[in-house]
Amino acid sequence: MSAPLRAGIIGFGVMGRNHARILTGLEGVDLVGVVDPAGRPDRVPHGVPLLESVAELVELGIDYAVVACPTALHAEVGLALAEAGAGALIEKPLAESVETAERLVAAFESRGLVAGVGHIERFNPALQSMRTRLEAGELGEVFQVVTRRQGPFPHRISDVGVVKDLATHDIDLTAWVTGQDYVTISAHTVARSGRPHEDMVAAVGRLADGSMVSHLVNWLSPLKERTTVVTGDRGCFVADTLTADLTYYANGEMSTEWEALRAFRGVSEGDMIRYAIPKREPLLVEHERFRDAFREGADGHVVTLRQGLRTVEVSAAVLESAKLGRTVSLPSQVAQEKPEEPQEPQDQQEVAGAV
Repeated sequence: MSAPLRAGIIGFGVMGRNHARILTGLEGVDLVGVVDPAGRPDRVPHGVPLLESVAELVELGIDYAVVACPTALHAEVGLALAEAGAGALIEKPLAESVETAERLVAAFESRGLVAGVGHIERFNPALQSMRTRLEAGELGEVFQVVTRRQGPFPHRISDVGVVKDLATHDIDLTAWVTGQDYVTISAHTVARSGRPHEDMVAAVGRLADGSMVSHLVNWLSPLKERTTVVTGDRGCFVADTLTADLTYYANGEMSTEWEALRAFRGVSEGDMIRYAIPKREPLLVEHERFRDAFREGADGHVVTLRQGLRTVEVSAAVLESAKLGRTVSLPSQVAQEKPEEPQEPQDQQEVAGAV
């Protein structure tokens, strides 16, 4: 068997500690160091050193690091890791701006390093089952995707607003489950907490296949909700990502003898099915996929940096639309994708503050 991969964590707040919990028990990976100048040694797993800089972590000979520091530091830290030849699993969003996200993509791609973005909703059992069923055509033509993500204010987040912190989940999962890119977005935001960033956003948009999307996101509600509803001509799927439940509401079949109504393509209430699906922890699955991608030298198992870049582009368009008060069109993603190689025919600087 090959030697375990050597991994580190940069940023040891809430998410950093969750990553540490997974990595300390992940087969084939050793957690060898944690970087956080403001971190508490008693929170770090036994035997794992608490370091003050990325440079110290690199000196330990890491294969990759989890970047869980504030979003504003993602580019600085990620570029330092790429320069050192280390891979990275960067928490979402990839970066605070399109420009810095593009720099990260170029830095890791130019060196052939394995890197991914922590869009954890892709590993939620309910959404994975939904995507498989959509790909199989169980819903027929998709008409609409509606997401609702709301809950109490997260005091640990101070450097970005609700669009980059929470709406990026919904932007990424919508494009992923449907296999479609965003082409337009129109949004409205408000700030009610006295902070410089937005607290609530309502956005509507259109995907490349003509289906419409709607996102309602806020962190000012005592009600915690994480719901994705996909409606098609055969019914709708409802995914609750808090409980990892997936429910199918079928369009019923009702015959009518009224000639005038036969031309109306309506729907009626049919069967409801809640699927029994295996429920593994999404963060564990995310780390397993990244480990396997690193071992295989490919990124097919992870959310790539280019996919993370696209989510940053859409979130920037959401904020631009809200600022300008108009619909914003997005450039084609196809033109920005890295060209595929032709295939043969088959026979660093210190991190300040915690997350």
